[in-house]
Amino acid sequence: MHIGLIGGIGPAATVVYYQRLVTRMKALGSPLELTIAHTPDIQVLIRNNLADRREEQAREYAPLIDRLKAAGCDCAAITSLGGHFCFAETRAISSLPLVSAVEPLDEAFVAKGIRRIGLLGTRVVMRTRLYGQLTRTEAVALDDRIDELGQMYQDIAVAGTCDETQRETFLAAGREMVDRLGAEAIVLAGTDLNLAFDGKDPGYPVVDALDIHVDLLADLAVGRRRLDAVTGA
Repeated sequence: MHIGLIGGIGPAATVVYYQRLVTRMKALGSPLELTIAHTPDIQVLIRNNLADRREEQAREYAPLIDRLKAAGCDCAAITSLGGHFCFAETRAISSLPLVSAVEPLDEAFVAKGIRRIGLLGTRVVMRTRLYGQLTRTEAVALDDRIDELGQMYQDIAVAGTCDETQRETFLAAGREMVDRLGAEAIVLAGTDLNLAFDGKDPGYPVVDALDIHVDLLADLAVGRRRLDAVTGA
């Protein structure tokens, strides 16, 4: 199966999706068919996300998905959990089946025996507790710090880099959710958070939502999962 990615939101997130898909497909012993369509301006997504302009952002995605279809892709995926705020609106006008990064999370948490998770990501992801789509897992966030952490996440996503102060802030925020809010694991619900957490042992369990999405895309690519069962298409 030929996988299509909407990339550029931000560049570092696109790179890590590509790297991990390549690694996962190599482990499965299968070649990767992949095309990436680059979002021309991440600032448009940020403005639409903060203003909850879902239809507008869906219309930004639509021509990129058309481009992926023209390249021969069988499905498309958005390389940003924050970019999923308009997933339903995008799916309604998409020329390809869309593979959600949010829908498989609940199942993955339950499989790991995790009942309460702490969220780090965009303001909207934290405020809505992953768009209210977790039905079997309780999500918590640092409500008094959502604007601070959300802005910091936005900054590293746009820059594609994370400095030591930003890294320590995110690591400490995760620790606070474990100690104060009883989170059993911290979920990196922002694709660019690998810039802060990769290669670090924060002393508490961390689940990277990106890995769950990548595993699903790889399973689709090699036929271990059916596209219609995942997307309803």
